[in-house]
Amino acid sequence: MLKKLFTAILAVTLIFPVLTGSALAETALTGAGATFPHPLYSKWFRDYQAEDPTVSFSYEAQGSGEGIRKILAREVDFGASDKFLSDKELKDAPGTLLHIPTVMGAVAVTYYIPGVGTGIKLTPKALAGIYLGKITRWNDPLIARENRQLRLPANEIVVVHRSDASGTTSIFSDYLSSADTSWATTVGRGTAVSWPAGIGAKGSTAMVKKIREVPYSIGYVEIAYALENELDTAALKNKAGRFVKPTMLSTRAAAVQGMKGLKVKDEAEPDYRLSLVNQPGKDAYPIVGLTWLLVYRDQSDPVKGRKLVDFLTWQLKKAEKMTSTLHYTPLPDTWASRVEKTIMSIRVSQ
Repeated sequence: MLKKLFTAILAVTLIFPVLTGSALAETALTGAGATFPHPLYSKWFRDYQAEDPTVSFSYEAQGSGEGIRKILAREVDFGASDKFLSDKELKDAPGTLLHIPTVMGAVAVTYYIPGVGTGIKLTPKALAGIYLGKITRWNDPLIARENRQLRLPANEIVVVHRSDASGTTSIFSDYLSSADTSWATTVGRGTAVSWPAGIGAKGSTAMVKKIREVPYSIGYVEIAYALENELDTAALKNKAGRFVKPTMLSTRAAAVQGMKGLKVKDEAEPDYRLSLVNQPGKDAYPIVGLTWLLVYRDQSDPVKGRKLVDFLTWQLKKAEKMTSTLHYTPLPDTWASRVEKTIMSIRVSQ
């Protein structure tokens, strides 16, 4: 059932606008950005439109980079990103931009090794070495040492990475920078980086396609894409020295640690720009990220502004309970009141 739901959602194109609504819709809200939460957002838009048929949604899932660009250019009513904006980006924006956190998710390291199947374990050094182009074969000693129970082939590793400006890449490269000094000093972090090795894929769906079709490949996608497409996922060595698979429990374990870093200027203005990668804790999965909706505090269109506030309030109070069906992790209950205050701080002109 879940497989069919996920497939139906992703059957909708990620390049052209996704329209939901009916002939009764009077207000069209436009958005663009992250593919990371796209399966969940698509369900939210459809479910909310069923409750309020006077509103419709158009969402272009073209990557976090496009979401940021379009909201900064005021081309959309909301942006979606898995990368938070820097202080400079916020300062240069044409208005006060709010980061509304929605859900959390794990970035799974996926692979296709014929005859091996599930069970691969990878250390930060091995994973960074693969993406740096220094570890080129699956039976390299750095990989084989942690996988003595598997007969790893001598075939060359086909490295797959995102070719577009991607929030998933931002989370992935943030982790590699945090966990491996050589990656931090030579490549760094961002929605787009200069990849030392590999072939590109534009969007999460294209990444899945590459991994499924290319033998001996390795890539990274949000866990929902991995699970629903039945991709093998690696267990990664976390900061506590344990190998952990990406699950809702290991995602939440990382989030509990990371959320301790929430900075609050005052009760009305918490700073939700947090990195959740490489968190301590024996059960924490090391590649976890928040995703945000980016909206302007001052809304120039009163009708759109009110509809946007209504939708944001709805997703906070009701929609987060739907996250588990699509393998996302809801925000901690302790965040609800703070996020609601942030949503209610949106000002709608009369």
